[in-house]
Amino acid sequence: MSAESEKELQKKDDSDLITLLQQGSEPAFVILMRRYKEPIINFVYRFVGNYDDAIDIAQDTFVRLHKYSATYTGDVKFTTWLYTIATNLAKTELAKSWRKHTVAFSKLSKEDEDGIEWEVADESYTPDARVDSSMIAKRVQTALMKISPSYREVVVLRDIQQLSYEEIAEITTLEIGTVKSRINRGRAQLQEQLQTLYQEMFEA
Repeated sequence: MSAESEKELQKKDDSDLITLLQQGSEPAFVILMRRYKEPIINFVYRFVGNYDDAIDIAQDTFVRLHKYSATYTGDVKFTTWLYTIATNLAKTELAKSWRKHTVAFSKLSKEDEDGIEWEVADESYTPDARVDSSMIAKRVQTALMKISPSYREVVVLRDIQQLSYEEIAEITTLEIGTVKSRINRGRAQLQEQLQTLYQEMFEA
């Protein structure tokens, strides 16, 4: 991609770029990926709570964007369509993780506990500074992972990704009233978790 053509493409909006991608433009795909890579990684990380998984899911999101670009009809905003892909992949990962932990616990419950080495998660790992640059952000993420996934999803989309209620309704296939209700309940749960975390922090 020449510097001039890249500069021109960067000026185009999402709808123009996805149209070019549908016509076979690889440079248009590169621009879209650069434009939304960080927001998608950030969203998925906040949802699934694991940065490595977030990277993998984000990559898979853009693979699907490239592979299935022809299915985008323009009925919804491009960002809505892209976040829908990422959300579905993130939900699948959460379900896989839940099943994995359930099977592991089931096996463990049938074994003799003598001699078992309990693996402790490495909590010292810090994601990219652009995603988590402070202790406060870490506390928020810890609190987010303690609230219901159905509430966490909409809270992240609204309060972190700054999407509209209409976009969130499209992504989650929920009524706007349900979206607003879940956001309110999620915020209440988040506030409760944050209060607990800060109490523990200052009492430590």
